[in-house]
Amino acid sequence: MAENGRSRTFLWIVIGGGAFFLFVLAVFTLVFLALHAGGENASFRASFGDKIGVVELEGVILDPGTVVQQVKKFGDDDSIKAIIIHVNSPGGGVAASEEIYREVKRVRDEKKKHIVASIETVGASGAYYVSSATNKIYADNGSVVGSIGVITEWVNYGDLLRWAKLKPEVLTVGEYKSTGDPTREMTPKERAYLQSLIDNMYGQFVKAVADGRHAKVDDIKAVADGRVWTGEQALSMHMIDQIADFEAAVDDTAKAVGITGKPVLVHPEKDRKTVLDLLFGDVTEWLPSREKLLDQHTGFYYLWK
Repeated sequence: MAENGRSRTFLWIVIGGGAFFLFVLAVFTLVFLALHAGGENASFRASFGDKIGVVELEGVILDPGTVVQQVKKFGDDDSIKAIIIHVNSPGGGVAASEEIYREVKRVRDEKKKHIVASIETVGASGAYYVSSATNKIYADNGSVVGSIGVITEWVNYGDLLRWAKLKPEVLTVGEYKSTGDPTREMTPKERAYLQSLIDNMYGQFVKAVADGRHAKVDDIKAVADGRVWTGEQALSMHMIDQIADFEAAVDDTAKAVGITGKPVLVHPEKDRKTVLDLLFGDVTEWLPSREKLLDQHTGFYYLWK
């Protein structure tokens, strides 16, 4: 009796194992056929491999960390066939823009992954710096493009302090340590010193764009006077490669990497809503941010204002 029970148990184990094996085999067969079939199976095939990653480069660029990590993640993901940097930014910090540029260029050159920029309303200064590292730049006719240059600024409120009979006391070691002190005028030597820094950063900007665009430094320098142009003008100046909105850029990118039909667009996960957002809606416009405090913070920027 016990022997018959053990036999039946073993039989059920064999049957169950065989059924599971057949199920797994069927799934892998369907996936294989979908990946190698065309036409009517294009949408099914897309869910497994025909994906394009979309990274948003939006607003003033101050913290490069999020965008860099998103580009790196898509670059390392073999199921992502191409990456689109969706640009709507006036630029931002010099170092922050440079960090994103380096990662985009690394993915393009080392990972050999097709990566493009699609400029929406604005792709200026630091945002154009980043875009220049991609394989191809798309923009609308009316997009604002360019502004290759460097800016630093602050408010000198020395006269206000004197009016209020307030006298700042500053202790330093080093001739140039208090350069840019907003309570006094700069000396000619300090002004020359800051200008030398800006000139160096400008040279880095021009060279980076030339490297990214596979262009001559002199050709980029000829248009690097801080001005912006429309997408239509930028196309004739070879600052962008094609007039196209985001959807057209997606379709063209898909064709470039051999995707037939509509690709699946993959967006990074968005940040979770805070309790304040749930209770009162989006309150960010009422809160201080680094972008809103930018005018009060001395720094060097690839920024169109």
